[in-house]
Amino acid sequence: MAGHVIALDQGTTSTRAIVFDAQARPVGSAQREHRQILPRAGWVEHDATEIWTNAEWVLTSALSAAGVAVADVAGIGITNQRETAIVWDRRSGKPVHHAIVWQDTRTQPLIDELAADGGTDRFATRTGLPLATYFSASKIAWILDSVPGARHAAEAGDLLFGTPDTWLVWNLTGDRRGGAHVTDATNASRTLLMDLETLDWSDELLAAFRIPRAMMPRIVSSSEVVGEVQHPGPLRGIPVAGILGDQQAATFGQAAFGPGESKNTYGTGNFLLVGTGEKIVHSRHGLITTVAYRLGDGPAHYALEGSIAVTGSLVQWLRDNLGIISESSEVEKLAASVPDAGGAYFVPAFSGLFAPYWRPDARGALVGLTRFVNRAHIARAALEATAFQTLDVIGAAASDTGVPLTELRVDGGMTRNDDLMQFQADLLGIPVVRPAVIETTALGAAYAAGLATGVWPDLDALRGLWREDARWEPRMDPATRDRRVRLWHKAVARTLDWVDDDVRAL
Repeated sequence: MAGHVIALDQGTTSTRAIVFDAQARPVGSAQREHRQILPRAGWVEHDATEIWTNAEWVLTSALSAAGVAVADVAGIGITNQRETAIVWDRRSGKPVHHAIVWQDTRTQPLIDELAADGGTDRFATRTGLPLATYFSASKIAWILDSVPGARHAAEAGDLLFGTPDTWLVWNLTGDRRGGAHVTDATNASRTLLMDLETLDWSDELLAAFRIPRAMMPRIVSSSEVVGEVQHPGPLRGIPVAGILGDQQAATFGQAAFGPGESKNTYGTGNFLLVGTGEKIVHSRHGLITTVAYRLGDGPAHYALEGSIAVTGSLVQWLRDNLGIISESSEVEKLAASVPDAGGAYFVPAFSGLFAPYWRPDARGALVGLTRFVNRAHIARAALEATAFQTLDVIGAAASDTGVPLTELRVDGGMTRNDDLMQFQADLLGIPVVRPAVIETTALGAAYAAGLATGVWPDLDALRGLWREDARWEPRMDPATRDRRVRLWHKAVARTLDWVDDDVRAL
C-alpha cells in the first residue's frame, strides 16, 4: 500500500508542499513566495493565477526532492489561508479580480451597514462569527458590486467562489473540464455564510450579502476523497483526500483532537484554537466559534478560536517598510542584542484589532519611545507584541471554557525563536511546548488525507506520532510580569478610536 502523503500548504505569503512518510516524517519539500499586492491602505490582494502556478511547481518539486514514486503516494491533503476570497469564471477558468486577502479591510462600509441592524453579533448565533471584514462574505459582495459584469455573470451561474483550497482543488481535479468545486466544513465556517449546525450555506446570509447560491462550492468533510489529479504531469491520478483550513490543520497536526485540547500557531498572524468537541460553544469574551474538523460521515467537531491579525507579518514589515533588517531571519539576533524593549511597546493594529477586541477602528502604535530606544529595541518590541497578543486570547479562552490552560502547544515558523518562546512562557506562567515537527499545518493536512486513504487507521494512531522537541518553563517574577502586562494594555488602549469616517476614506 502507498505509504506517503503530500501536503499542499497554501499560505498568506507562500505556497509549499511537503511529502510525509508513514511515520509522519518530512522527506521532501519545496516552497515559493507570491507577491503581496497592496493597491491602497487597508487593501491586500493576491494573484490567484500566480498561486496556482506556484502550487504546481512546489508539488512536483517536493515529490522530486523526496525521491518518491507517484505509486507510493496515497493522496494529497490541502491546507490554506482561510477567508481569502477568489471569484473566477467557470468557462475560462480565470479569476475576475485579484484574490481579496483575509487581512483586507476595504469592505468596512458594508459591514457597518449590516451591523446597523442588530450589531456586529447579528449573525453570531448561526455562524459563530462577528460581522467583520476578516471573513469572506463581504469580500465576495465587493467583487460582485465592483467588477463590471460580475454580478450579472454570477446570477447567470457563470462565476464560482472559493477560498484558496477550493481554487486549488478545482484546478487540480480538472478545472473548467469538470474540476470538483468543493470546500470543507472548516473553511466554509470562515465565510460568514455557513450555518454551524446544518453545515450548509444559509439562504438568509446569502441574501443579506446578495450572493447567488450557484457560486458556492459543495461543503464536504475534512477527510474524504473528492477527486483525482487530472492536471497533466507527474501527479496525475493521485487522490485529493483532505482539506483543512490552515489553523484547523495545525490543530490536527498537534494531535489536539478532543475537548480542551489546544494549540497556538505563530505565522503571518497568530491563531489559538481550543477544542470543544461536538458541542458548539459561543464565546462571551471575544473569541469566535469555528468547525475544528469533520472526518468522513462523522459529526463535526468544533473549537473556540482567538485570531490575531499581525505577528510574523510584523517582522516582514520591519524588513520591507522600515528596512530595519534585510532578511526576516535577522530579527532574532537583533532583538537578542538588548535585554529588553527599552520601555517600548508595539501594537500592530494595521488592520484593526482582531480577537479578543474586534476593533476595526484601531490602528498600529509604537509607544513608550524615548531617545534611548534604537532599532534593536523596536525589533524586540515587535517580537514581544506576538507574546502579549497571545496572552490576551488565552485569557479569553480560559474565561469562556472555565478551564485555564496548563501548557501551551506551539507551532509555526516563529517558534524557532527560543527567546520569544521563553518570553511567551514567562507571560503566561505555564510551560510552552514545541513538537518535533513544527510545520504542523502541513502535517495536519497530510493526516487528513492519510486517514481517508488508509495510511493511518484512526486518531489514536496519530496521537502516537506526536513527539516533543523543546519545552520552556516560566521564570519571570510575578511583579515584573504584572507591570509588563499592565503597560501592554495601556498601549492597546492608545490604538483605539483612531479611524473616523474621513480617515477611513483615505
